[in-house]
Amino acid sequence: MICVSVTAVAALTLPRFENAYLASYNQNVSVASAQALLSSIASGMMALTGIVFSLAFVMVQFSATVYSPRLVLWLGRDPVLYHSLGIFIATFLYAIAALASIDRYGSGKVPLLSTMIVILLLIASTMLFARLVQRLTSLQITRVLQSIGKRGRKVVKESFPLLDATAAEKVALLSSMAEEVQNLKPSQTIYYTGEPRAVATFDVKALVRLAGEVDAVIVMDCAVGDTVGEESLLLRVHGGTNTIPEASLRRAIRLESERTFEQDPKYSLRLLVDVAIRALSPAINDPTTAVQALDQIEDLLRRPGRRELEAGYIADATGTLRLIFPTPTWEDYLVLAFDEIRQYGATSIQVMRRLRSALIDLADAVPVPERRVAVQHYLEHLNLAVERHIIDIEDQLRALQEDRQGLGLSRRRAVKRTI
Repeated sequence: MICVSVTAVAALTLPRFENAYLASYNQNVSVASAQALLSSIASGMMALTGIVFSLAFVMVQFSATVYSPRLVLWLGRDPVLYHSLGIFIATFLYAIAALASIDRYGSGKVPLLSTMIVILLLIASTMLFARLVQRLTSLQITRVLQSIGKRGRKVVKESFPLLDATAAEKVALLSSMAEEVQNLKPSQTIYYTGEPRAVATFDVKALVRLAGEVDAVIVMDCAVGDTVGEESLLLRVHGGTNTIPEASLRRAIRLESERTFEQDPKYSLRLLVDVAIRALSPAINDPTTAVQALDQIEDLLRRPGRRELEAGYIADATGTLRLIFPTPTWEDYLVLAFDEIRQYGATSIQVMRRLRSALIDLADAVPVPERRVAVQHYLEHLNLAVERHIIDIEDQLRALQEDRQGLGLSRRRAVKRTI
């Protein structure tokens, strides 16, 4: 719409400006040739816009349906898609305006500036068309999985600090403060009213500032990724010398129509798992895609496995606790990442082998003993699933081996079990 608005203003003003001040500048091209050129550009761009974007939206819809319905909004919001549409329409509209300015008042002249603008817009449209075609190739499954994993790694890096003794001491101190605070009666309670919406982000700095101004502690009862409905509890304020304006508190919680990647490392895992279990459905039967998704899932889990997950306690510059919000535990990540894939891929030797490899490597990678114990427990659960769902003894033996390729290169580190 910005492109259309700017083009409409330019179409009304530039030809008049050119006729008034640049009338002496014109091209040595006949009126008939210029009209034919601009007419072909205008008609061609309109047809190209219709064809290209019809195919683009069909591809986005089809790919998102095959991978996950939650990818429709993400793929459809690609800025290249909208910039291309804007420039294509701008080229068409300004070509029409330039066509109307040819032979103005019977002068027999072809305006130089307007014609050159049309040519430049045509070149820009060609470059964006090439970029759009290149971007549509990113809908291939490997690139989609890589893009989701990349966003997830970025969110983990921004959300959780690395594990170290200082971070652990700080979290322990703030956690003890939080227990004392939450036992107090809240001075303010904020509820949500309206249609169901997903919590996209918290404005952490604003919430800490608001709590510090009245010497209070804000406790979030909703988590990033939650869907809140009518009368859902959003937050509680404990303590404080004064009341925090309710409008300011509500502005610090950004709600969207659906979950987003911001501040939500679980959302990337959710999308990867969606792709994997859709590939494992009887209608598709594509365990190799599930294995590719597990490649990204394993790498994503390694990141929070080395970081401080109890990051839901925020202090101000003086070290005073000001904000508490829910964060997922290590077990939450394991359940989200592996449970559904284990259930839907229980009869696939390829998926079981890759899942085993991911768990064994993950147990070696995480530095916290409690987290290694949780992974080992999950590995035992996987052994039971293999015995329960794969009847053939030979297939069980194969499924109990680890293989990063699924079916390709067996490793011999599998837990030995008597069958």
